[in-house]
Amino acid sequence: MTDEKTKANSNLAMRFLTALVFIPLILWLLFWVAPVGFVVLVYLACAVAAAELFAMTLPGARVLQIYGVLAMLGILTSIVYLQNFGGVLAPIIVLLTVVGLLLGLATPEPIDRASERIAWLIAGPLYIGGLVATVALLHIREHQGAWVLLSMLLAWMGDTGGYFAGRFFGKHKLYERVSPKKTIEGSIGGLAGSVLGALIAHFWFLPELPLIGGILLALVGGGLGQAGDLCESLIKRGTGVKDSGSILPGHGGILDRIDALMFTAASTWVYATYILDRQ
Repeated sequence: MTDEKTKANSNLAMRFLTALVFIPLILWLLFWVAPVGFVVLVYLACAVAAAELFAMTLPGARVLQIYGVLAMLGILTSIVYLQNFGGVLAPIIVLLTVVGLLLGLATPEPIDRASERIAWLIAGPLYIGGLVATVALLHIREHQGAWVLLSMLLAWMGDTGGYFAGRFFGKHKLYERVSPKKTIEGSIGGLAGSVLGALIAHFWFLPELPLIGGILLALVGGGLGQAGDLCESLIKRGTGVKDSGSILPGHGGILDRIDALMFTAASTWVYATYILDRQ
Protein backbone atom coordinates (compact mmCIF):
# COMPACT_ATOMS: atom_id res chain seq x y z
CA MET A 1 0.00 0.00 0.00
CA THR A 2 2.88 2.34 0.85
CA ASP A 3 4.53 1.65 -2.51
CA GLU A 4 1.24 2.41 -4.30
CA LYS A 5 0.84 5.65 -2.36
CA THR A 6 4.42 6.68 -3.13
CA LYS A 7 3.91 5.89 -6.80
CA ALA A 8 0.66 7.88 -6.85
CA ASN A 9 2.33 10.88 -5.21
CA SER A 10 5.24 10.69 -7.65
CA ASN A 11 2.85 10.54 -10.60
CA LEU A 12 0.90 13.51 -9.22
CA ALA A 13 4.11 15.53 -8.91
CA MET A 14 5.07 14.66 -12.48
CA ARG A 15 1.62 15.66 -13.74
CA PHE A 16 1.93 18.98 -11.93
CA LEU A 17 5.37 19.72 -13.36
CA THR A 18 4.23 18.86 -16.88
CA ALA A 19 1.19 21.14 -16.50
CA LEU A 20 3.47 23.89 -15.16
CA VAL A 21 5.37 23.78 -18.46
CA PHE A 22 2.53 23.38 -20.95
CA ILE A 23 -0.23 25.58 -19.50
CA PRO A 24 1.74 28.84 -19.93
CA LEU A 25 2.64 27.75 -23.48
CA ILE A 26 -1.01 27.12 -24.36
CA LEU A 27 -2.12 30.43 -22.84
CA TRP A 28 0.63 32.26 -24.73
CA LEU A 29 -0.51 30.71 -28.02
CA LEU A 30 -4.15 31.48 -27.23
CA PHE A 31 -3.84 35.12 -26.24
CA TRP A 32 -0.50 36.66 -27.13
CA VAL A 33 0.59 35.45 -30.57
CA ALA A 34 -0.95 35.41 -34.03
CA PRO A 35 -3.86 32.94 -34.39
CA VAL A 36 -1.77 30.73 -36.66
CA GLY A 37 0.33 29.76 -33.64
CA PHE A 38 -2.56 28.03 -31.91
CA VAL A 39 -3.72 26.49 -35.20
CA VAL A 40 -0.29 24.87 -35.60
CA LEU A 41 -0.59 23.50 -32.06
CA VAL A 42 -4.03 22.05 -32.86
CA TYR A 43 -2.72 20.34 -35.99
CA LEU A 44 0.32 18.94 -34.20
CA ALA A 45 -1.78 17.67 -31.30
CA CYS A 46 -4.27 16.08 -33.69
CA ALA A 47 -1.55 14.39 -35.71
CA VAL A 48 0.10 12.93 -32.62
CA ALA A 49 -3.24 11.84 -31.11
CA ALA A 50 -4.21 10.18 -34.39
CA ALA A 51 -0.84 8.43 -34.58
CA GLU A 52 -1.37 7.14 -31.03
CA LEU A 53 -4.89 5.95 -31.82
CA PHE A 54 -3.88 4.07 -34.95
CA ALA A 55 -0.80 2.60 -33.28
CA MET A 56 -3.21 1.07 -30.73
CA THR A 57 -5.95 -0.02 -33.13
CA LEU A 58 -3.90 -0.93 -36.22
CA PRO A 59 -0.66 -2.30 -34.73
CA GLY A 60 2.07 -3.06 -37.25
CA ALA A 61 0.08 -1.70 -40.21
CA ARG A 62 2.33 1.27 -40.92
CA VAL A 63 0.74 2.26 -44.23
CA LEU A 64 -2.75 2.18 -42.73
CA GLN A 65 -1.58 4.21 -39.74
CA ILE A 66 -0.15 6.91 -42.02
CA TYR A 67 -3.38 6.97 -44.02
CA GLY A 68 -5.38 7.31 -40.80
CA VAL A 69 -3.37 10.36 -39.71
CA LEU A 70 -3.71 12.00 -43.15
CA ALA A 71 -7.45 11.27 -43.27
CA MET A 72 -7.86 12.80 -39.82
CA LEU A 73 -6.07 15.96 -40.95
CA GLY A 74 -8.34 16.01 -44.00
CA ILE A 75 -11.46 15.87 -41.84
CA LEU A 76 -10.10 18.59 -39.55
CA THR A 77 -9.28 20.89 -42.46
CA SER A 78 -12.59 20.26 -44.18
CA ILE A 79 -14.66 21.11 -41.12
CA VAL A 80 -12.71 24.20 -40.11
CA TYR A 81 -11.66 25.76 -43.42
CA LEU A 82 -13.87 24.37 -46.20
CA GLN A 83 -17.30 24.76 -44.59
CA ASN A 84 -18.12 27.73 -46.82
CA PHE A 85 -17.35 25.91 -50.07
CA GLY A 86 -20.79 24.65 -50.97
CA GLY A 87 -21.19 21.45 -49.00
CA VAL A 88 -17.72 20.06 -49.69
CA LEU A 89 -17.64 18.18 -46.37
CA ALA A 90 -20.15 15.52 -47.40
CA PRO A 91 -18.23 14.44 -50.55
CA ILE A 92 -14.99 14.33 -48.54
CA ILE A 93 -16.56 12.06 -45.91
CA VAL A 94 -17.95 9.81 -48.65
CA LEU A 95 -14.53 9.70 -50.34
CA LEU A 96 -12.73 8.83 -47.11
CA THR A 97 -15.30 6.13 -46.37
CA VAL A 98 -14.74 4.54 -49.79
CA VAL A 99 -10.95 4.78 -49.46
CA GLY A 100 -11.10 3.22 -45.99
CA LEU A 101 -13.13 0.30 -47.32
CA LEU A 102 -10.77 -0.19 -50.27
CA LEU A 103 -7.71 -0.10 -48.02
CA GLY A 104 -9.34 -2.72 -45.83
CA LEU A 105 -9.94 -4.83 -48.92
CA ALA A 106 -6.34 -4.39 -50.00
CA THR A 107 -5.02 -5.58 -46.62
CA PRO A 108 -7.17 -8.61 -45.73
CA GLU A 109 -4.75 -10.34 -43.34
CA PRO A 110 -5.25 -11.26 -40.59
CA ILE A 111 -8.73 -11.94 -41.90
CA ASP A 112 -10.30 -12.29 -38.44
CA ARG A 113 -9.57 -8.60 -37.72
CA ALA A 114 -10.43 -7.22 -41.16
CA SER A 115 -13.76 -5.73 -40.09
CA GLU A 116 -12.08 -4.06 -37.09
CA ARG A 117 -9.42 -2.48 -39.32
CA ILE A 118 -12.03 -1.17 -41.74
CA ALA A 119 -14.07 0.26 -38.87
CA TRP A 120 -11.08 2.17 -37.51
CA LEU A 121 -10.03 3.41 -40.95
CA ILE A 122 -13.46 5.03 -41.28
CA ALA A 123 -14.32 5.96 -37.68
CA GLY A 124 -10.86 6.97 -36.44
CA PRO A 125 -10.50 10.12 -38.58
CA LEU A 126 -14.04 11.20 -37.63
CA TYR A 127 -13.45 10.54 -33.94
CA ILE A 128 -10.36 12.71 -33.63
CA GLY A 129 -10.57 15.02 -36.64
CA GLY A 130 -14.26 15.75 -36.19
CA LEU A 131 -14.17 16.43 -32.46
CA VAL A 132 -10.87 18.31 -32.33
CA ALA A 133 -12.13 20.50 -35.16
CA THR A 134 -14.53 22.05 -32.64
CA VAL A 135 -11.53 23.40 -30.72
CA ALA A 136 -10.43 25.23 -33.87
CA LEU A 137 -14.00 26.38 -34.53
CA LEU A 138 -14.14 27.90 -31.04
CA HIS A 139 -10.84 29.63 -31.76
CA ILE A 140 -12.23 31.48 -34.78
CA ARG A 141 -15.20 32.85 -32.83
CA GLU A 142 -15.23 36.32 -31.32
CA HIS A 143 -13.31 36.22 -28.02
CA GLN A 144 -11.59 33.22 -29.59
CA GLY A 145 -9.09 32.28 -26.89
CA ALA A 146 -11.65 32.70 -24.13
CA TRP A 147 -13.99 30.07 -25.60
CA VAL A 148 -11.17 27.59 -26.06
CA LEU A 149 -9.99 28.22 -22.51
CA LEU A 150 -13.53 27.61 -21.25
CA SER A 151 -13.65 24.21 -22.94
CA MET A 152 -10.23 23.38 -21.45
CA LEU A 153 -11.37 24.39 -17.97
CA LEU A 154 -14.46 22.20 -18.26
CA ALA A 155 -12.28 19.23 -19.17
CA TRP A 156 -9.19 19.69 -17.06
CA MET A 157 -10.75 21.11 -13.91
CA GLY A 158 -13.26 18.30 -14.20
CA ASP A 159 -10.37 15.85 -14.42
CA THR A 160 -8.68 17.45 -11.41
CA GLY A 161 -11.85 17.51 -9.34
CA GLY A 162 -12.54 13.92 -10.23
CA TYR A 163 -9.00 12.83 -9.33
CA PHE A 164 -9.02 14.33 -5.85
CA ALA A 165 -12.64 13.47 -5.05
CA GLY A 166 -12.03 9.91 -6.14
CA ARG A 167 -8.77 9.67 -4.25
CA PHE A 168 -10.12 10.93 -0.93
CA PHE A 169 -13.79 9.95 -1.04
CA GLY A 170 -14.14 7.29 -3.73
CA LYS A 171 -15.91 4.13 -2.58
CA HIS A 172 -18.48 3.17 -5.20
CA LYS A 173 -17.29 2.07 -8.64
CA LEU A 174 -18.59 4.08 -11.58
CA TYR A 175 -17.96 1.70 -14.50
CA GLU A 176 -15.58 -0.99 -13.26
CA ARG A 177 -15.65 -3.06 -16.43
CA VAL A 178 -14.15 -0.18 -18.41
CA SER A 179 -12.21 1.86 -15.84
CA PRO A 180 -11.74 0.05 -12.51
CA LYS A 181 -10.37 3.08 -10.62
CA LYS A 182 -13.13 5.55 -11.43
CA THR A 183 -15.80 6.06 -8.78
CA ILE A 184 -19.19 7.71 -8.52
CA GLU A 185 -17.77 10.11 -5.93
CA GLY A 186 -14.99 11.00 -8.35
CA SER A 187 -17.52 11.62 -11.09
CA ILE A 188 -19.48 14.00 -8.87
CA GLY A 189 -16.25 15.77 -7.94
CA GLY A 190 -15.45 16.03 -11.65
CA LEU A 191 -18.78 17.72 -12.35
CA ALA A 192 -18.13 20.12 -9.48
CA GLY A 193 -14.74 20.92 -11.00
CA SER A 194 -16.33 21.61 -14.39
CA VAL A 195 -18.91 23.92 -12.78
CA LEU A 196 -16.10 25.76 -11.02
CA GLY A 197 -14.39 26.16 -14.38
CA ALA A 198 -17.54 27.68 -15.88
CA LEU A 199 -17.86 30.06 -12.92
CA ILE A 200 -14.25 31.18 -13.35
CA ALA A 201 -14.93 31.85 -17.03
CA HIS A 202 -18.12 33.81 -16.35
CA PHE A 203 -16.73 36.02 -13.59
CA TRP A 204 -13.20 36.45 -14.91
CA PHE A 205 -12.60 36.35 -18.65
CA LEU A 206 -15.84 35.47 -20.49
CA PRO A 207 -18.75 37.60 -19.18
CA GLU A 208 -20.62 36.79 -22.42
CA LEU A 209 -21.21 33.34 -20.96
CA PRO A 210 -24.54 33.50 -19.03
CA LEU A 211 -24.27 32.28 -15.45
CA ILE A 212 -27.08 29.72 -15.59
CA GLY A 213 -26.20 28.72 -19.14
CA GLY A 214 -22.58 28.26 -18.11
CA ILE A 215 -23.51 26.01 -15.19
CA LEU A 216 -25.78 23.90 -17.40
CA LEU A 217 -23.04 23.71 -20.04
CA ALA A 218 -20.58 22.60 -17.35
CA LEU A 219 -22.90 19.81 -16.19
CA VAL A 220 -23.64 18.57 -19.72
CA GLY A 221 -20.17 19.16 -21.16
CA GLY A 222 -18.44 17.89 -18.03
CA GLY A 223 -20.55 14.73 -18.10
CA LEU A 224 -19.79 14.19 -21.79
CA GLY A 225 -16.12 14.85 -21.07
CA GLN A 226 -16.17 12.03 -18.52
CA ALA A 227 -17.87 9.83 -21.12
CA GLY A 228 -15.10 10.76 -23.58
CA ASP A 229 -12.52 9.67 -21.02
CA LEU A 230 -14.35 6.36 -20.60
CA CYS A 231 -14.52 5.90 -24.39
CA GLU A 232 -10.76 6.16 -24.63
CA SER A 233 -10.38 3.83 -21.64
CA LEU A 234 -12.53 1.30 -23.50
CA ILE A 235 -10.28 1.60 -26.58
CA LYS A 236 -7.16 1.11 -24.46
CA ARG A 237 -8.59 -1.90 -22.64
CA GLY A 238 -9.70 -3.37 -25.94
CA THR A 239 -6.21 -2.98 -27.40
CA GLY A 240 -4.33 -3.97 -24.24
CA VAL A 241 -2.42 -0.75 -23.57
CA LYS A 242 -2.20 1.35 -20.42
CA ASP A 243 -1.59 4.76 -22.00
CA SER A 244 -2.04 5.97 -25.57
CA GLY A 245 1.56 7.21 -25.53
CA SER A 246 4.32 8.61 -23.33
CA ILE A 247 4.97 12.04 -24.79
CA LEU A 248 3.64 13.87 -21.69
CA PRO A 249 5.35 12.75 -18.45
CA GLY A 250 2.77 11.80 -15.84
CA HIS A 251 -0.10 12.22 -18.31
CA GLY A 252 0.60 9.55 -20.93
CA GLY A 253 -0.07 10.45 -24.54
CA ILE A 254 -1.73 13.39 -26.22
CA LEU A 255 -4.93 11.39 -26.69
CA ASP A 256 -4.97 10.65 -22.95
CA ARG A 257 -4.90 14.39 -22.30
CA ILE A 258 -7.49 15.51 -24.85
CA ASP A 259 -10.00 12.64 -24.67
CA ALA A 260 -12.32 14.70 -22.44
CA LEU A 261 -11.44 18.04 -24.07
CA MET A 262 -12.71 16.81 -27.45
CA PHE A 263 -16.16 16.32 -25.90
CA THR A 264 -16.21 19.49 -23.79
CA ALA A 265 -15.09 21.54 -26.82
CA ALA A 266 -17.82 19.98 -28.96
CA SER A 267 -20.39 20.74 -26.24
CA THR A 268 -19.14 24.31 -25.88
CA TRP A 269 -19.22 24.88 -29.64
CA VAL A 270 -22.77 23.51 -29.97
CA TYR A 271 -23.93 25.66 -27.05
CA ALA A 272 -22.24 28.83 -28.32
CA THR A 273 -23.31 28.36 -31.95
CA TYR A 274 -26.81 26.92 -31.73
CA ILE A 275 -28.08 28.27 -28.41
CA LEU A 276 -26.21 31.39 -27.31
CA ASP A 277 -25.89 32.93 -30.79
CA ARG A 278 -29.64 32.54 -31.37
CA GLN A 279 -30.78 34.17 -28.16
